[in-house]
Amino acid sequence: MKTTILIHCPDQTGIICSVTGFVHSQGGNIIYLDQHVEKASGELFMRIESEFLDAKLSVSHFKTQFDKELTEKFKIKWSIHTDETKPRMGLFVSKYNHCLYDLLSRFNSRELAVDIPFIISNHTDLEFVANQFDIPYYHIPVTKATKAEAENKQLALLEKYQIDFVVLARYMQIVTSKIIDRYPNKIINIHHSFLPAFAGAKPYHAAFKRGVKIIGATGHYVTEELDAGPIIAQDTTTVSHTNSIDDFIAKGRDLEKIVLSRAVKLHIQRKTMVYNNKTIIFS
Repeated sequence: MKTTILIHCPDQTGIICSVTGFVHSQGGNIIYLDQHVEKASGELFMRIESEFLDAKLSVSHFKTQFDKELTEKFKIKWSIHTDETKPRMGLFVSKYNHCLYDLLSRFNSRELAVDIPFIISNHTDLEFVANQFDIPYYHIPVTKATKAEAENKQLALLEKYQIDFVVLARYMQIVTSKIIDRYPNKIINIHHSFLPAFAGAKPYHAAFKRGVKIIGATGHYVTEELDAGPIIAQDTTTVSHTNSIDDFIAKGRDLEKIVLSRAVKLHIQRKTMVYNNKTIIFS
């Protein structure tokens, strides 16, 4: 059995030795360890991958002993995850299909180790894509008058299918605190990296008129402050006066696909930790 342990606590002498010693005492062989100390706050962040030869490892016993020996002593906030259970990912989309196709293709080729119980959309346009991949598609229209009711329906599906995290694959609706509070740092969104310079419905057109030389995309966790959550992944590409608006849009969509899939993969692999509205990203 392979496990991943995430640890956050005040930095102090002996903690790494104590944690690795504990894993060894429980029959684990550490195959990867990465740690980071925030100097300004004195906080330690650590990620440990271990293999346990005993297939009958009791996670509940491991948790009990860890809490008994280490949690209180070092004031640790921690979690343990095994590779036996795949995270369950809920997909939200609207009308753009580039991010949806990319994620489903990676899922279909087993690049993303997740289960996708359903796709939710406020439109019917992409139902044919869900059918191609044999994934249930739920059409939940959203208007200003029905938004609260729509989110109640979305939450009911998320709970029914025991969703672990949500990906907004170009879902063109604002997600409110009703859902955000139920999935803190577990909703991933993608947007172009012009913000806040070129906000609005046609950012690539505005950027083209301004003559920008770099365009980009940002994958981040969703917070109540629109497009201002902790950043998981970013990338850029160059453009020039020789590029048309269509070129800008095509390059931007390519970046959105790449960056969103990278952010999703980092989350699935338990390589992200959030602290003070920014992320620690382990290699």
